[in-house]
Amino acid sequence: MNLFDLSSLGITHLPLFLLAGLLLNLTPGPDVLYITSSALRQDARAGVVASLGITTGCFVHVSAAALGVGALLAASATAFTVLKWVGAAYLCWTGVKLLLARAADGSGLGDGAAITRSQAAVSLRAVYAGGFLTNALNPKVAIFFLAFLPQFIVPEAPHKTLAFLVLGCLFTLGSIPVDIGWALAAAWLARRAWVRRSMHWLDRLAGAMFLGFGLRLAFSDNPSR
Repeated sequence: MNLFDLSSLGITHLPLFLLAGLLLNLTPGPDVLYITSSALRQDARAGVVASLGITTGCFVHVSAAALGVGALLAASATAFTVLKWVGAAYLCWTGVKLLLARAADGSGLGDGAAITRSQAAVSLRAVYAGGFLTNALNPKVAIFFLAFLPQFIVPEAPHKTLAFLVLGCLFTLGSIPVDIGWALAAAWLARRAWVRRSMHWLDRLAGAMFLGFGLRLAFSDNPSR
């Protein structure tokens, strides 16, 4: 078996898969919102770190789906509901924090030179962890992989689990340049004077959107039903 020959794994229509993955990764959602808000509030580095945290969370879902945990979430209403409410609570908590942030608390785009290296390191660790949790606590991501990836694996594939993992990794790795692009675009936008003056309202807008994503997740049904 040649791992570089993806057709030997039973993977089919790879160009279509890559195109669909690109379009899906460009679609705004909680992940994109977290990346852009991190870059707007801090800098491009924070946005990139946020994207890496989200990527790590995505790998968790790919592995879980391949190992059958995703199938458990799809089949078990209780398991799906528990993780759904945890994820919704986290998104809502993030939204409330942004809504209650004060304009003068330095969370806007203050002078980065005033932040010590140790504080910056802690901040970036928190940004990474937030990105990871934003993705990893959303059960609909695992179920998305269960629904999307098998369409590109032939029924008679000799190694379906390996094919699933390869496609999941390709999809996730393909999201990295897109996510970094969002981070760089948001950081560039943050350098505009009118954006710096509007950070208080941008926090409110991001907070309201996080709340919306959290409530939508909380009241969503198991997609498999």
